[in-house]
Amino acid sequence: MKIMESGEDYLETILVLQGRGAVRSVDIAAAMKVSKASVSVAMKNLKNGGYIRMGERHEISLTPAGRKLAETVYERHLLFSEVLMRLGVKREVALRDACRMEHVISAESFEALKQYFVTHRPHQRAAI
Repeated sequence: MKIMESGEDYLETILVLQGRGAVRSVDIAAAMKVSKASVSVAMKNLKNGGYIRMGERHEISLTPAGRKLAETVYERHLLFSEVLMRLGVKREVALRDACRMEHVISAESFEALKQYFVTHRPHQRAAI
């Protein structure tokens, strides 16, 4: 199943929120600034696609496939936002642009960029 950009954004948000504890639809809605109804529709689609599980208490967790995709998207987001900010782009703009870029780049191009930026920062550790 090919997942849409918005689905990737939801998975990325769940990944980040899981670091703070149990994730519920209301947490996702607040973090993404969307309605609970939108989250409900997205969670149904992600569950049907095998990317998330819903617990008995309505907590949301990533399946292995969902975690892998979320980590891929989040890694891209971190690299792009860091590079853009280091180039002098304002944080708000860098984060917004990174969110767009993370969805459209091929795996091959991303790996090449990642290697380039990791290699060309020998005195600093990559943030990814």
